[in-house]
Amino acid sequence: MAMADGVSILSSNIHLLLLLISLSWYCTFVKCSNSTTIYDELRAKGLPVGLLPKGITRYEINGSSGEFQVWMEEPCNAKFENEVHYDPNIKGTLDYGKIGELSGMTAQELFLWFPVKGIRVDLPSSGLIHFDVGVADKQFSLSLFEDPPVCNPQVNADNDMLRAIW
Repeated sequence: MAMADGVSILSSNIHLLLLLISLSWYCTFVKCSNSTTIYDELRAKGLPVGLLPKGITRYEINGSSGEFQVWMEEPCNAKFENEVHYDPNIKGTLDYGKIGELSGMTAQELFLWFPVKGIRVDLPSSGLIHFDVGVADKQFSLSLFEDPPVCNPQVNADNDMLRAIW
C-alpha cells in the first residue's frame, strides 16, 4: 500500500513539473504578466501610447517575434487630424519604432477609408509619425498620439464596404 502511495505522489509531482515547464515556455513567447499593458509595450518600443484607443480589454504579444493582438468590446472611431476606425481585434508586429503587418485599423482621407498597413517613427526628435495606408504615406504630429484616445462606438457604413473590398 505504501508503494502505491509513493508512486501516486511521484506521478502527481511529475504532472506538476510538466505543467510548470509548459507555463514557463508559454510565458517566454506570450506575455503572461498582468503588470504590463499594451500601452507599456508601445512605450517600450519607442511608440506613442495614443496609437491604440482606450477600451482595450485584452492583449497578447509574442516576446520573440513581436506579433501582437488586442481586443476591444466593439469597433469604434477616434478623431485625430483624420478619423481612425478600430476593429474589435487589431493585429500587427511590434518592433522598435514601428508596427508592421497591421490589420484592424483604417484611416479616413477626404471621403475615402484606407487600411493602415503600418506605422513608424523614423526619428523621434522630428516630432513626426508616419502611417502607411498603401497608396500613400501620411505624416502626423507625434503630439496627436500622446494619450490613448476615447473611442466612439460608431461604425461608418462606407468603412464596412471598403473593408469588404480589401
